[in-house]
Amino acid sequence: MIEQAIERLWVLGPTALVALVLSFALMLLLRPGLARYATVQPNARSSHHQPTPQGGGIAVVIATLVVAWGALVLSPALLHGQSGQFLAVTSATVLLAVIGAIDDIRSLPATARLAMQCVAIGAVITALPSELQILPHVPWPIERAGLFLAGVWFVNLVNFMDGIDWMTVAEVVPVTGAIVLLGLAGAIEPLPALLAAALVGAMIGFAPFNRPVAQVFLGDVGSPPIGLLLGWLLVELAAMGHLAAALILPLYYLADATFTLAGRLLRGEAFWQAHRTHFYQRATDCGLTVREIVTRVFLVNLALATLALVTVAAQSLIVSLAMLSAGAAITLWLLATFAGVMKRR
Repeated sequence: MIEQAIERLWVLGPTALVALVLSFALMLLLRPGLARYATVQPNARSSHHQPTPQGGGIAVVIATLVVAWGALVLSPALLHGQSGQFLAVTSATVLLAVIGAIDDIRSLPATARLAMQCVAIGAVITALPSELQILPHVPWPIERAGLFLAGVWFVNLVNFMDGIDWMTVAEVVPVTGAIVLLGLAGAIEPLPALLAAALVGAMIGFAPFNRPVAQVFLGDVGSPPIGLLLGWLLVELAAMGHLAAALILPLYYLADATFTLAGRLLRGEAFWQAHRTHFYQRATDCGLTVREIVTRVFLVNLALATLALVTVAAQSLIVSLAMLSAGAAITLWLLATFAGVMKRR
């Protein structure tokens, strides 16, 4: 067991490190061009008061995919028969990145973006093995339809939640870090572990440019593709029998985005338009600094990652339910904290 973990570490460790260096280097090279062609002006919904370049997510996407495919070329056995599936994931990620890049430079209609997201998610779902079923008692077509809808929502919620500096870093690093640890333990397939290692490294390489006050934003070229990659990793995790862990890891993002959307629908607002009503955004409006907010989010995500790892280690329904309950309690506490800041002020 220990020898196998060390062997996996020799693959996953360099993968993360190379992705980190490549992402950082790409940001240095691309930042002048982004400042010239993809600068976003502050508006009523912005958390920034100065024009800021967006599109830094292209460095994260390129570094993640290039490093992951490079490692697979060197060690093709890591594919474990998933070459067609990973090709679909890569193609879908590139499609979303291209659409996002266009949108960062020249705004696209929401319907066009949604249509391309549906194409991308549909391709990934279609490429899943026919025998893959997360909930065996649910009819296969219904589960596939549910995965499609969940995938479209997840891609969008990652985009919605990328509203302040370091927010996506505070989400992605704990989630992918936990998946890498599961890969080291042999609890998931080598390919998703490899992709998680590349993504966590690429996000850490991008982080210095996005720290408050950000020099560069991820932009739509980054957040929807990252959402797709995270979504696929979570599906792979659930497919290995770790459904509780797959639900716990993104719980904060799921809760904030879903409660916010539900509230907007109930109020009859145009939910597809940009806004500043997420819990974390309202907290910034009421006095919490960006660093205070993302620190809380990061710590909660670390706690959720720990709970997810416990469910995998225990392999017990009772433990999984207990950890899900604990994760929900922690998440609701954070949302209540952000809402409480609003009420006190």
